[in-house]
Amino acid sequence: MTTRIDARFAELAKQGRSAFVTFLMAGDPDPKTSLDIIKALPKAGADIIEIGMPFTDPMADGPSIQAAGLRALKAGMTLKKTLEMVRGFRKDDDATPLVLMGYYNPIYIYGVDKFLADAKAAGVDGLIIVDLPPEEDTELCLPAMKAGLNFIRLATPTTDDKRLPAVLANTSGFVYYVSITGITGSASADSKVVGEAVARIKRHTKLPVCVGFGIRTPDAARAIAESANGAVVGTALVDALRASLDAEGRATSKTVGAVADLVAALAQGVRGAKQAAE
Repeated sequence: MTTRIDARFAELAKQGRSAFVTFLMAGDPDPKTSLDIIKALPKAGADIIEIGMPFTDPMADGPSIQAAGLRALKAGMTLKKTLEMVRGFRKDDDATPLVLMGYYNPIYIYGVDKFLADAKAAGVDGLIIVDLPPEEDTELCLPAMKAGLNFIRLATPTTDDKRLPAVLANTSGFVYYVSITGITGSASADSKVVGEAVARIKRHTKLPVCVGFGIRTPDAARAIAESANGAVVGTALVDALRASLDAEGRATSKTVGAVADLVAALAQGVRGAKQAAE
């Protein structure tokens, strides 16, 4: 089974470049604007789009992404509406891979089997569930793979060689390497250290390795993309979105463009990477 994620990485490998992966929270600052932003991302240069599922207790996220989740929840965003948003995106774009990222609790409440069937039907390609360790693969990971969705796992600087095989055992799509210890948006990634970590992970898997956390500028994205198969940016995009809102936290005429423009600049950084490495 080839998913859109597999197809996209195969295509990028042919072009000899890394993927630019964007993250935004579903429903931030409101469902309509959120869909408009996500629709604008592929044209701006996003190769893969991660969509956050808003949750009341996002313990791995820093203040920016937590605030985005709260804005989305306040605007009435739910998991059901997140899947509706995916369907809305798929009306015009059947190629760009979409990954839902978040926590297990909303999925558990929704019902695992129903969620997987609805997510697949809506056009979701993969899941990143940050609070489900490999020991709990039977909960969601194995059923997700059976349903034809990639289950993408996080590896961190503290994931040692003994732990890696367990983390990679049922992973598909790509491996998401968290470049810093700590919460999202809290520090900058060191490209040399990241390069060594990516090489280490690649000794254990043939899957593409994408690196996220701590990438805020085109130069940082370029540096990461030289050693990794993809660079993931979330906090910087969420911050650009927030900066475009009015005093009441509502979308303005600048909101969609503010995010799309930053995506375009970061995408240039990622696209410049491989040429620099050759």
